[in-house]
Amino acid sequence: MNRLWVRLTLAFIAVTLLTAGLVAALATWTVNQQFRGYLVQPDVLLRGGVVQVLGVYYAQNGSWEGIENLLERRRRRPPLPLRARALERETGARGWALLITDAEGRVVYDEQNRALGSRLSEEELARVGVPIYVDGEVRGFAVATVAAGEIIGQAEQRFLDGLQRSIVLAALASAAFGAVIGVGISRSLNRPLSALARAAHAFAGGDWQQRLPPKLTSITELREVAQAFNTMAESLQRAEQQRRNLMADIAHELRTPLSAMQGLLRALLDGVYPLTLKEVSTLYDETRLLTRLVDDVRVLALAEARQLPMQMQTVAVERLLVQTAEHFAPLADERNIALNVIKPSVPLWVHADPDRTAQVLRNLVSNALRHTPPGGTITLSAEPSAAGVRFTVQDTGEGIAPEDLPFVFDRFYRSDKSRARSTGGAGLGLAIAKSFVEMMGGQIGVHSAPGQGATFWFTLPQAMPDSSQSAQSFS
Repeated sequence: MNRLWVRLTLAFIAVTLLTAGLVAALATWTVNQQFRGYLVQPDVLLRGGVVQVLGVYYAQNGSWEGIENLLERRRRRPPLPLRARALERETGARGWALLITDAEGRVVYDEQNRALGSRLSEEELARVGVPIYVDGEVRGFAVATVAAGEIIGQAEQRFLDGLQRSIVLAALASAAFGAVIGVGISRSLNRPLSALARAAHAFAGGDWQQRLPPKLTSITELREVAQAFNTMAESLQRAEQQRRNLMADIAHELRTPLSAMQGLLRALLDGVYPLTLKEVSTLYDETRLLTRLVDDVRVLALAEARQLPMQMQTVAVERLLVQTAEHFAPLADERNIALNVIKPSVPLWVHADPDRTAQVLRNLVSNALRHTPPGGTITLSAEPSAAGVRFTVQDTGEGIAPEDLPFVFDRFYRSDKSRARSTGGAGLGLAIAKSFVEMMGGQIGVHSAPGQGATFWFTLPQAMPDSSQSAQSFS
């Protein structure tokens, strides 16, 4: 009973039975009322010869005088219509009484002796009277009065009973047909949901390759759910792979300085090297490397968890560019690399954390310096864009291979796997830059091709300066 398809099937059957029952009841009541109304119509009751007999009597006698003797129930009765005789045989009573008026509407005969001598209006005669014609002229009217509930005989009742049975059978057949359709629809809904449940259980059990077929069902909503599951599965699989890679990368990054420190300390203990300031300085450099790596991992973890505090304020774009260029100017000169700044054509401000934004620019410039050969150029610029202010760091280095572009912002990723960590860093700078930019409401990306350098860009929300900032000059 807790299965979805069972509940849907029972719901279809219940709705079908309720609908069919209501339709059957309404049809039976309507047919019964309409049939009874049809039977009590005067022309129906008098059909079968009564009017003709009365016309013959008037033609033979020239008036209605003495008609009561002819129609007196306890004496002689005129030939009754076939339906009236059938009613008498089946019920013992005709179920209707005869009333006759002359051409002016005066009652000349009333089988029940209630309206004798009265006069019917033209409206009444037009509504319930059946004209009696003699030689083409109306000589009177025959009126059939009905006693409530007596007009239905056995034949009529058999007809109504048969009709009701037919309606009930049709309702049951409709219910059965609806149940069959309900089972089919329920199963068609249940199959993709069951497949989704099996795939989810398998995925939870560690089968990371589990996916649902694209054509699982023709139902749009369920197909969208299947696509969402596949997207989620791919994302979780990628996240799990990244988690494993992260643990392996962290272990590898920590092992390198620790191994160097352990080897140096063992050599000192064994007396291979004398304990001098040079050896202590080497140990100190390794501890600094470890500290920087641990700090980078901590900052990245906080940024990805959206728990890193941000001091958001209005920041001048030109000042950020100039300060970054000044910070790296000595290193760029040492490596014979031109470091240029293209100032914005109009003063620009962004709503951001100044320290985090400066770190993003420094990470991008530091990455560009590592990949730009001597004699190359690195250009910093900023300009307005639809997303706010777009910062750009462009270099003339070796570029990035197409297969590496989707992963440049991943943690510990290096396109050159053989590059030493002392020159290439731990591979966290671009990942940290991406997290900082996204936390400040911006986006980050890269355009590159092998041999054509790389262009890293990021956007930040544009801001309006306050009065003190707008008065400053950033030349």
